[in-house]
Amino acid sequence: MSVKECTHHKDKKRKLVRRLFAGILIFLFVVLLTILLVWAILQPKKPRFILQDATIFNFNVSAPNIFSTSIQVTIYARNPNDKIGVYYDKMKTYANYHNQQITYYTQIPSVYQGHKDVNIWSPFVFSNNVPISPYNGPDLKEDQQNGGVWLDFKIDGRVKWRVGTITTGHYHLHVTCNAYVPFGNHPGDGGVVVGNNAVKYQLARSCDVSV
Repeated sequence: MSVKECTHHKDKKRKLVRRLFAGILIFLFVVLLTILLVWAILQPKKPRFILQDATIFNFNVSAPNIFSTSIQVTIYARNPNDKIGVYYDKMKTYANYHNQQITYYTQIPSVYQGHKDVNIWSPFVFSNNVPISPYNGPDLKEDQQNGGVWLDFKIDGRVKWRVGTITTGHYHLHVTCNAYVPFGNHPGDGGVVVGNNAVKYQLARSCDVSV
């Protein structure tokens, strides 16, 4: 093969690579533009969360700042979109008091939520002899003596939106359900005894949702 033929062959190969690369870029641009157009037209709404109730099995502050609890919460989650599905992934729930986490993480199973669908989760949030900050211990003890406590039940996770056959990337999901939770070994403030030293309280608190 002559030098001229070899150079011509290399030029053809470069042109083929350029065309292939340009084709891939155009394809990715069209896909991205399609997703953006669908997103703009459908205008997806954030899921709606409601903290329906809480069942108190244990709530105890021992020593100055050692905390143990076991609370089962019922969480209502609804997809308000009529053309967009939602994938929930890596969901975990826990309780905060005065911006401090006071329970362990509890995992919520991954799930796909269709158009206008509703899911109900009933996880336990609990802790066992967990150290809490010195200034939160006395406050929590005082709230316990007064018969109730304001807690933030939180959910952190990821969501993906699905429109037809198109699925977006992951978005961070943060849910905060602020509620006044009574407790004790006897019903009060509308509580219902559901077991040994367990009292269930209806809360029906709307939650703040950030995506």
